[in-house]
Amino acid sequence: MKIDKNDIQERIKGTLIETLNITFIESDDQTSLEATMPVVKGLSQTMGVLHGGATISLAESIAGVGSNTLCSGDEQCFGMQISASHISLAKVGDVVRAKGIIQHKGRSTHVWNIDVFSESTGHLISTIRITNAVVKKVLYIKKD
Repeated sequence: MKIDKNDIQERIKGTLIETLNITFIESDDQTSLEATMPVVKGLSQTMGVLHGGATISLAESIAGVGSNTLCSGDEQCFGMQISASHISLAKVGDVVRAKGIIQHKGRSTHVWNIDVFSESTGHLISTIRITNAVVKKVLYIKKD
């Protein structure tokens, strides 16, 4: 998906996306978005493998950035439903790559399928389906 890498880097400063060290990968494919995330000890569960919550955060980050990139200037998207199936594992020291493909781009919802793979083994780690709500931006005016 065509994204402005500088804009994305600026928008993710100080967010969970930056904390997780997620890196977005630009492509010319308008229906998908990819990102990578290193598997570090701070993202592992007690057995030294990638925590499912970190995997889901990676997927939700892709769907969120993807949907907000597709929205018009007066719209924004928020996650409303996630379903995840964890298939395999990624060990600390690995890097996972996630590819999100938009399945439905409606007026009020976007539906994404995200598959997460281990870069070292090529195995499917998780498959995740996310539905985002598309809403109009609301301007809040501070009254004195």
